[in-house]
Amino acid sequence: MDASPIKESDGAPGSTGAANTGKEARGPLQVQLDVEGMVCAACQSAVQRTLQQTPGVLKANVSLLTNRAAVTFDPQLVQPGKLVEQVQEAGFDASVPRQDLTAIDEQLQQDQTLETEYHRLRRDALLSLGVAMLAMVLSMPLMGSHTDPLSAAWMHLLDGPMRQSFGWLYAWPASVLRWTLAAMSLVVMLGPGMRFYRKAWKGLKHGVADMSTLVSLGTLAAFGYSLAVTISPSTFAEHGMAAEVYFEAVIFILALILLGNSFERQARQKASSALHQLAQLQPKTARVVKDGQSEDVDVALLQPGDEVVVNGGERVPVDGIVLSGSGTADESLLTGEPLPVEKTADAPLTGGSLLHQGSLRYRVTRTGADGVLARTVRLMRDAQSSQAPVQRLADRISAVFVPVVLVLAIVTFLAWLLIPAEPSVAKAISVAIAVLIIACPCAMGLAVPTAVLVGSGRAAGQGILIKGGEPLEKLQETTVVVFDKTGTLTEGDPQVTDWQIMGSLTKPASVETTETQRNGTADALLARLAAVELGSIHPLANAIVRHASELGLSLPDATDSEYVAGQGIAGRVDGRRILAGNAAWLRANGVTGVEAIEAMAEPLRRDGKSVILVAEDTTSVAVLAVADSLRVGAADSVRQLQQMGLRVLMLSGDRKASALAIAAKVGISEVVAEAMPADKLETIRRLRAEGAVVAMVGDGVNDAPALAAADIGIAMGEGADIANDAAAVTLMRADPRSVPVAFLLSRATMRTMRQNLFWALIYNVVSIPIAAGVLYPAFGILLSPVLASAAMAFSSVSVVMNSLRLRSHRLSA
Repeated sequence: MDASPIKESDGAPGSTGAANTGKEARGPLQVQLDVEGMVCAACQSAVQRTLQQTPGVLKANVSLLTNRAAVTFDPQLVQPGKLVEQVQEAGFDASVPRQDLTAIDEQLQQDQTLETEYHRLRRDALLSLGVAMLAMVLSMPLMGSHTDPLSAAWMHLLDGPMRQSFGWLYAWPASVLRWTLAAMSLVVMLGPGMRFYRKAWKGLKHGVADMSTLVSLGTLAAFGYSLAVTISPSTFAEHGMAAEVYFEAVIFILALILLGNSFERQARQKASSALHQLAQLQPKTARVVKDGQSEDVDVALLQPGDEVVVNGGERVPVDGIVLSGSGTADESLLTGEPLPVEKTADAPLTGGSLLHQGSLRYRVTRTGADGVLARTVRLMRDAQSSQAPVQRLADRISAVFVPVVLVLAIVTFLAWLLIPAEPSVAKAISVAIAVLIIACPCAMGLAVPTAVLVGSGRAAGQGILIKGGEPLEKLQETTVVVFDKTGTLTEGDPQVTDWQIMGSLTKPASVETTETQRNGTADALLARLAAVELGSIHPLANAIVRHASELGLSLPDATDSEYVAGQGIAGRVDGRRILAGNAAWLRANGVTGVEAIEAMAEPLRRDGKSVILVAEDTTSVAVLAVADSLRVGAADSVRQLQQMGLRVLMLSGDRKASALAIAAKVGISEVVAEAMPADKLETIRRLRAEGAVVAMVGDGVNDAPALAAADIGIAMGEGADIANDAAAVTLMRADPRSVPVAFLLSRATMRTMRQNLFWALIYNVVSIPIAAGVLYPAFGILLSPVLASAAMAFSSVSVVMNSLRLRSHRLSA
């Protein structure tokens, strides 16, 4: 079971590459690193900058939300162990995921880690809040003037009840209260708040400044000043300074930030709920049948070829092919398909799907990292670890944000010391601390990745795999959508549509049609034709044989079969020579009356159908038409895309008449037909050269070059593996209506990203000047450090909550 976190990088959009085989690497490799200790955008920028500056690293994307770093590197210049060392030297913990774990195992581990961290943060936050509330009570007798109107009003409201209920407290010596508060502050700082100081110290040693740096500087400054007042209040009095302490502010700051972090962590869990649900789908055990006996074994021990039994109400352990039995399977969490799918012999089974009813015995085909479920989880994890290009703006701002805030805090402190009317060290420290605390860049770091996380998760719930932030952004920028025809807009499975015997046109009868309702002569002729076609591998021959089988016809034996590529087929059945093909083939074999059936065939050709002329011995007798049927929802998909303002084209290798007929049915006016793979590629390049942003929707091997060349490739999930590998978006079910849904989700996600970035920027643009005192001269308003910490926590949570709205966004044009 290959689950190596080190992969070959092929550079395709959204590509994760193939698993490393252990052979000597010739090209770039990609490794996923687990990174711990990142708490804000500045942390993310520091890790990313460290990796990008490492010799041999070609590209590095670091995700604050998933705590992962995707690094593309030259194995001749650097190895994963060195990358881990570089991150650790920057003050963060890093590791390469275990190679024996699948993406499902890794996700379950990450879910457990997030759950544990959330409970720890919540516990520490509640403990700190309890101590903060007690500290506020003890601080009431020491309170003097308050820097912000809200705190002043709050304290004025509480002062009366406090004196009535705790009058004895006001009789305590001020020094006792100060020392008690100092001890309580130390308990919180050395306990729940120690994480910030430890992280800030690591950063200081490596020249990294982040949120922990700002919180640590702010609280240490407040504590240090308060401790000095507590030790020698007379010194401050001698210099005309009020002996005010800020111990309760220190505790409240730490408590509120911890509370905000816990809310944020809980919101992150909700944001990644789609991935969590997918990881939970795989059962722990499977019922394996061997030598007539069944035994429950660990899913990790299953091997291809094993036979497994699954009953109604159980989940399918791993991928396989049904050997016997019947039932209906719910595959909605994997494909977005809301209706149960019938499963009988030879039907494929997907690991993680739920068998509603029935009982199946099936043969395992793929296990571990090769299974559809594991690959889906890996694609989603990689996608949610990647960055959207718009993230670069946030990264550039975050890289310089903390140093700028430190300078602003120093300038603010000095300015308040130099104000002639109120030269107060206490007030200068309070204002500087408020600037430090309120400016933490958490919201900036969460603005883009939370939207990517929720948006890609919502897409997965609709059966759409969007492989990262860049495809999400490219979808939103798309101006032209190019559809392949066969297998994309159509089923890719030709069906007999018309059967005309010398002027009598009949639609193909259904299996349910009784013998008396069908033309016996037509059935007999069709049976003889199918018998001859039985030996051919041509798709049209397969359609004829399948149609005869659906009608329940028994096929006679055919002899002396002769097939000429591009012409037709001939064979002898029941003493008669049956011929089927084009007009030239029939004429070459001495058939008469060809002109008559040619005239019968012409309307069918104009309708885009493939026509087969049929003769018995030397007489033309019938015309048979075969056509590829439209996929359900194809016309709806095209109409929705056009309503969204997108230009829609069809690009097909089929004959022009067939392509035009299908295009007319779905509402596409621009068609390029009879296009070979090279022609498709050239068309995509021409559109891009004209300035269009092109999305290509296809399914086959011949679509792979065009999918890779387009700005965004969209592959039908039932198509060829090479098409899926070349595409940045994969539709897990073959429903064209998923295409406009992908575009709508992209637009909603990008809109949310911009909203998040706007509010994160506006928050800092507005809040930092207020914290610095810009409103004080006119209105007497300052923000206390406690209110600043509450505002900072709220800004982070609000960004995540705004992203969570994508989970219920209406998906209609």
